[in-house]
Amino acid sequence: MSINRPAVPLRGDERETLRAFLDYHRATLAWKCERLSDEELRRRSMPPSTLSLLGLVRHLAEVERAWFRRVIDGEDVPLVWSADGDYQVAYDARTATRAEAFAAWEAEVEHSRRIEREAESLDVTGHDPRSGEQVSLRLVMLHLIHEYARHNGHADFLREGVDGTVGA
Repeated sequence: MSINRPAVPLRGDERETLRAFLDYHRATLAWKCERLSDEELRRRSMPPSTLSLLGLVRHLAEVERAWFRRVIDGEDVPLVWSADGDYQVAYDARTATRAEAFAAWEAEVEHSRRIEREAESLDVTGHDPRSGEQVSLRLVMLHLIHEYARHNGHADFLREGVDGTVGA
């Protein structure tokens, strides 16, 4: 498998570096799902867990939507799969398809990129309903980097379980 991930600047400013690391991790998730069928993408890690590669894509679509659109941009949009706000629901991808999961994820990533680009600084804030606090775009970007990095570790194991492919 070829890896097509953006380079991370060695001496970039804070915003450029955060943006590059976030895009690096987004590209890693997409790479872990390359050339797999819907059935392979739905393969669960181990019962009773519902975790699968497709479930991770769906979950991260929800995370992008929640943090960028709902918190930073203040949009009143529902989550895609998690009607009651339980992000774990998105992991259950037993009937999901690559087409629907990736379309939702890619759309949310584009919204997130637009919101970040249009923000005048990393100090822009939005209301986080879970904590009841104002949070900065900086915190959101760092949180998403953490979220992707953690889940890309899961994706490594899931992909290895599907076809033996390993790699960073």
